[in-house]
Formats: sequence, C-alpha cells, structure tokens
Amino acid sequence: MSQTLVSTQWVSQKEGNIVSDMNGERVMLSIENGKYYNLGELGGEIWDLIEEPIPINQVIERLLYQYEVERNVCEVQVQNFLNQLYNENLIAIEEKTSS
Repeated sequence: MSQTLVSTQWVSQKEGNIVSDMNGERVMLSIENGKYYNLGELGGEIWDLIEEPIPINQVIERLLYQYEVERNVCEVQVQNFLNQLYNENLIAIEEKTSS
C-alpha cells in the first residue's frame, strides 16, 4: 500500500487512535492495528497539525515558520513521516482542488 505523497495532497488523521503525551513525546495506540507508535516531539506536532484535513505543503510551511530548518530537509522529513503513517493506515490522503 505504498504511495508517494505529493505536497498538494490533503492529509488528516484517521479515527481510532489514542494519543498520549509522555515526557514531551507523543505516543499513539492504534486500536485498528493493535500497535503502539512513538511519534516523538516533532511527530506529535505534525499529528496535531493534521487533526483536520490540511494540504501537506501547509504542514511544511508551518514547520518552516516554527523551526530553523532548510526547506528541502523539512519537506523530506515530513514526507517520510507521513508516508510511514500512511503505510500503517493511520492517516487519510485526499486529492482536493483549491477553488
């Protein structure tokens, strides 16, 4: 179920996950998968950003505003993280056109 995500796609959390804060890092239990995931600190922030459907490029823009990181590094890290979540069936990806 591997897919290459595109920055114009919209991403959002899927329901059925329990997320807790453990010493500044986010840990998630997927009810569907029966697995625990350590999202880490930055992953937890991304998880919060995708609570509602949002374009992937907006997630990247918000992180660039918040952190001192090169754009290409941020894009690769966000894409890799979201790909992992997608491959575990934890997020939904949609094609939307802005009007």
